[in-house]
Amino acid sequence: MSPIAESTKELSCVAAQFTTTHWSVVLAAKDGQTPESFAALEKLCRTYWYPLYAHIRRRGYSEHDAQDLTQELFNRLLEKQFLSGLLREGGRFRSFLLTALQHFLAEHWQRSRAQKRGGGQPVISIDAQTAEERYRLEPRDERTPEKLYDYRWAMALLDQVLGRLQQEFSEAGKGELFHQLRTCMVEGATDTSYAEGAQRLGMTEEALRKAVQRLRKRYQELFRQEISQTLANPAEVEEELRHLQAVMRG
Repeated sequence: MSPIAESTKELSCVAAQFTTTHWSVVLAAKDGQTPESFAALEKLCRTYWYPLYAHIRRRGYSEHDAQDLTQELFNRLLEKQFLSGLLREGGRFRSFLLTALQHFLAEHWQRSRAQKRGGGQPVISIDAQTAEERYRLEPRDERTPEKLYDYRWAMALLDQVLGRLQQEFSEAGKGELFHQLRTCMVEGATDTSYAEGAQRLGMTEEALRKAVQRLRKRYQELFRQEISQTLANPAEVEEELRHLQAVMRG
């Protein structure tokens, strides 16, 4: 079973811990940017730029145009207080960002490109080569650009969570343990996988299974935390979680 599809009943109290989120900080200052709101918005943009880039490419724009448009949108979001002119879209940063892009493409992108490409200083670092490599490796998909945007958003969340988990294990000197636990955590792990992993790590199979259970629990906690940071109201974590689960199931 996929980790995010596991039952989350035992974690029902976690959402209540998030009284302040990155997105709620941004919205609270949307009519007058503060250092805290700027830092929160910058963090969100750095984390979720790829779904935006891929969405623009899916719309038929070239690689270079997608780079320019993604960067220019972030320039406007971070430097020109573009926030005040847009709806809250139910308090979800995921929806806000897509709406901001649609407004931007429909009304402003021709004029914004009057400046020569590369002439300004980007405010968000985008690895253009990695982005295009990822995009070209994606399989052909007939879903709408909006549905694919949500799917890539879910994938970006998962990447963020896995990165945090790996960092936690690495800082504890348990990088090899994380690699093996991650292998056993994926859907379809077999008894053979556990037996081989336990032997490699010098553990019993039972000890390895318990370690995988603890990792799944931590995975769920971090996944919910990451989701909460993109919402204005932490009470909506469960609803957003269900939406992303449905998106990942296709």
